[in-house]
Amino acid sequence: MAQAALGSAGLHFDELNKLRVLEPEVAAQTAQLREECRAFVDKTAEFQKIVGSLMELVDQLAKAAESEKMKAIGARNLLKSIAKQREAQEQQLQALIAEKKMQLERYRIEYETLCKIEADQNEFIDQFIFQK
Repeated sequence: MAQAALGSAGLHFDELNKLRVLEPEVAAQTAQLREECRAFVDKTAEFQKIVGSLMELVDQLAKAAESEKMKAIGARNLLKSIAKQREAQEQQLQALIAEKKMQLERYRIEYETLCKIEADQNEFIDQFIFQK
């Protein structure tokens, strides 16, 4: 009867027979909810920590990928540069070959001309010797 009178006034006894304003069930539910909230907050903090480390790892991988991309672009540009240098060198060598061929042709013509002159001079010398 005393408990009913106190219950109607909003006062209750807990398991330790202490006077409480909340009903024991509501107090137990509140404590349970508090523990669940703490567990949720702990899990949320752990999740944020994991996400933070994951984002850090992704950033590192992105930087590494960007670095490798820049290296690949540099290597490709170097390769193009080397190819252009070789092409220019090949053109220079082709021009030098053409120049040397022309020089060879001039020397061949000059040699033939000199051989003809030598033959003419030998013939003239032979005729001169026979005339004397």
